[in-house]
Amino acid sequence: MNSYKTILLVEDNPSDIALTKRALEKAKVMNQIIVAEDGQAALDYLQGGETDQPALVLLDLNLPKVSGLEVLKRIRANPRSRRIPVVILTTSNEPHEIAAGYDLGVNSYLVKPVDFVRFTEVVSHLGLYWLLLNERPPESSQF
Repeated sequence: MNSYKTILLVEDNPSDIALTKRALEKAKVMNQIIVAEDGQAALDYLQGGETDQPALVLLDLNLPKVSGLEVLKRIRANPRSRRIPVVILTTSNEPHEIAAGYDLGVNSYLVKPVDFVRFTEVVSHLGLYWLLLNERPPESSQF
């Protein structure tokens, strides 16, 4: 994936924002990181016609204003954003939330490791796969 593409980090916890940014930096992921601190801010960013769509959305579930699952639902319902890879990165490992995420079209569901070293490893693999190895569909296609 081109390095100019952004990552949209949807996270309301300042500590988790800093931790995720540090882990991405340590993994040498050079993409610009845009932070939306609530679900509505994420939707505003994604639905704004003046910005390119991000290469990846890292989505927490427990968000103010609009929940993470509702954000995912709206991402998948919008033709402009439906193909963006979305990875839920959250503290919850509740089976009903995991199932709901996949039912709504999440690409991957990861539980945040508590340990920084392990968290860095997870984010490193996540960045390598979704930003470098994964082949994305074209922005628009004719069928």
